[in-house]
Amino acid sequence: MTETFQGGRLAAKAIAAEGVDAIFTLSGGHVMPIYEGCRQEGIRVLDVRHEQAAGHAAEAYGRMRRSVGVAVVTAGPGVTGIITAVANCHVAQTPLVVIGGARPLVQAEQRALQELDQLSLFRPITKWSAVCTHAERIPELVATAFRHALGQPRGPVYLELPMDVLFAEAAAERVGPSRSDARMFGDPREVMKAATLLSDVERPAVIAGGGIWWDGAWKQLRAFAQNGGFPVFLNGSGRGALAPDHELFFQHARRVAVDEADVVCVIGTPLDFRLSFGRFGADTKLVHIHADATELGRNRAPDAGIVGDCAAVLGILADALKTRGDDSAWLARLRDAENAWWDSHRAEIESDAAPLHHYRLGKILDDVLDPSTVVIGDGGDVVAAVSRVLRVHSPGHWLDPGPFGCLGVGPPYALGVKTAKPAKQVVVVAGDGAFGLNGFEFETLTRFDVPVTFVIGNDAAWGEIRIPQVGIYGDEGEVATRLAPTRYDLLTEAFGGHGEHVERPEELAPALERALGSGRPSIVNVMLDPEAMAGHPYRGM
Repeated sequence: MTETFQGGRLAAKAIAAEGVDAIFTLSGGHVMPIYEGCRQEGIRVLDVRHEQAAGHAAEAYGRMRRSVGVAVVTAGPGVTGIITAVANCHVAQTPLVVIGGARPLVQAEQRALQELDQLSLFRPITKWSAVCTHAERIPELVATAFRHALGQPRGPVYLELPMDVLFAEAAAERVGPSRSDARMFGDPREVMKAATLLSDVERPAVIAGGGIWWDGAWKQLRAFAQNGGFPVFLNGSGRGALAPDHELFFQHARRVAVDEADVVCVIGTPLDFRLSFGRFGADTKLVHIHADATELGRNRAPDAGIVGDCAAVLGILADALKTRGDDSAWLARLRDAENAWWDSHRAEIESDAAPLHHYRLGKILDDVLDPSTVVIGDGGDVVAAVSRVLRVHSPGHWLDPGPFGCLGVGPPYALGVKTAKPAKQVVVVAGDGAFGLNGFEFETLTRFDVPVTFVIGNDAAWGEIRIPQVGIYGDEGEVATRLAPTRYDLLTEAFGGHGEHVERPEELAPALERALGSGRPSIVNVMLDPEAMAGHPYRGM
């Protein structure tokens, strides 16, 4: 006789079969059978304090494993609470599986508790959204959700499992993944076109983004760069794909590179605001490699556009460019521009002034943190400044929210990273404003005994907005951008972590070392100069 299981157990079996060993949630009665199924299947259930945090944590879990994480949310406000996290994944093309509870099917349109047309909320911001109406189809639809989330281009999906479906009994006919891991190698004609452009180039520039991490393409990127002698700039999850001391890695000369290059090769990232919408030099040729065909041609047409997996395409191009030598004069030009940036900011980076300059914070972090540390950026000016100074030594060791610019990801990302990679040291660099959005997740971290260190850059303001606001409207125009100079380190007394307060540069390194060595969730509250980033360009314009 075929064994039957409750729908919640079938969902848990299907999740476990995908290699997922933890889900993120906020307790809700509509999804209670899933919790019981996870308990029986050995899947950890990590409950947070807001559904948005569950989504962010699941996203980070998947990002660290280059796979997909799962968030389970209850009906109504549970589902609406995760919308921002789903939108963040949608814009960044990051995989995420959201399982939402719902009122029983038999109560549809009867004004049941927390009843809402939830699918209509998710359809614009997901790759796939569906409702399961029969318990026996749960494994099939869970597998379908994973297939859509991980298929190119990656993205979030939503599967609704109504309450009566989760409580119903059904047989487990087939439970397991249902997808292909095949890679796209790109149209040979476009690949050859790109190889020709890159072989004849005199002033090349390569800009690589998150696709490098997701496609596991860092080795192929290095071979491609070395065989072609190409200067490489990295953004987002692509950071760390080349070591910071690699002779072909550049960070601060990008404006010079794209203005003067004859060919720019953009890999695994869109031509969005981070790349000036593709507005490079007037005569600059563009090679664009992306898994999403709709990104090829957005804002400008590529001279060679390759729809493909970054590792597969770069492996071919690297072989095609083995005989090309580098352009020493061009690399020297870019290295001079790189050094000029460091020289122009050296006084700020080495400043002993108090409160601290944002660049000084970045420099001390770079000096103290082990190169294997996973750093999470959560904020505006603080993260922008620190990221210019802090080096990333390995792929997958820098996380930020991506092009949606979603604040509040720090605490839940930390939970997701440590769940996926428990042995990793994790440091969150957060603005004081950003920390406030999900700061209560510090309780979650202490409850689950997750040792993460938060470095809160405290300028008592929404600095990235306040500074241009004052610059445009004057001091009297400063509205809704001031915060209290809060002692965030004292929160640890309530929650049970380790706290440090820093006002001077010489205090920061020992405070960091104590926090990292405490073995507990910790907050290092660093007072920053609120005027330090005056003149920093406002990224929203």
